[in-house]
Amino acid sequence: MIVMIKRIPFLISIVILFAGTKNVLAQESKKGLYTAEFAVQAYTYRNYFPQNFIATLDTIQKLGITELEGGGGRIDPADYRRLCEERGIRIPSTGASYQELVDDPQKVAATAKIYGAQYVMCAWVPHEKGQFSLADAQKAVNDFNAAGKVLRENGLTLCYHAHGYEFQPYQKGTLLDYIIQNTNPEYVSFEMDVFWIHFGGGDCVKLLKKYKDRWKLIHLKDMKPGIPKDLTGGTDVEFNVPLGTGEVDIKGIIKEANKIGIKHFFIEDESSQVLKQVPQSIAYLKSL
Repeated sequence: MIVMIKRIPFLISIVILFAGTKNVLAQESKKGLYTAEFAVQAYTYRNYFPQNFIATLDTIQKLGITELEGGGGRIDPADYRRLCEERGIRIPSTGASYQELVDDPQKVAATAKIYGAQYVMCAWVPHEKGQFSLADAQKAVNDFNAAGKVLRENGLTLCYHAHGYEFQPYQKGTLLDYIIQNTNPEYVSFEMDVFWIHFGGGDCVKLLKKYKDRWKLIHLKDMKPGIPKDLTGGTDVEFNVPLGTGEVDIKGIIKEANKIGIKHFFIEDESSQVLKQVPQSIAYLKSL
């Protein structure tokens, strides 16, 4: 009887611990799979910014978007940042062309710092259409390492945004493997555009797992099912569809990205239906 009485507090503690664990799990499940800020790539609204810059920013704000990737085009960088901040929007990442990075990475860094950005992404390596070669990849590695060093010295991170043409076979992998493996991790990281990785024949989830320390940013885009694919890095913009309605494994990608600690997911929609489709994509992310 004495033994039974002594065991009661222990059993009670187990019950309390179990109940507490269930409570934590319940709270985590309520958070949903997508827990990052809602963000968009400015290129999504490329057809609207020139018409009315302020109204377009207001549209973005009303969607609950609090992060933008990309600069303001002809708008002065300081003014662009101010207009965004007035609407509760930050600019954690901006873009630069390959040539800008080669010619004057210090100028690229200075502009990015005005925006308050942490990342600078480059979305294209010049090459003959459909013929991205080892020589192109080797030059990109050298140029990215050099520019990335300058950006790192300025407190910024260079991210190469693969575009699908890098899946030309090379040795036991692809030229994307070559670029990732030969760029200096201290100076060069990567942004995964899930549409273009998928379009080029890559497996987004497997690549996130394989190079988990190198991916810092993600473009969330979905693809019309069954479209023809190739290594050109280009296709009909209308093949962009709302997240969750296409053939890209958006849910699986977000799940793996969460595991490796990616914090910034930018919705990008290149179609002519962004005013309709971006709200649908946000609704999908909220439903996960």
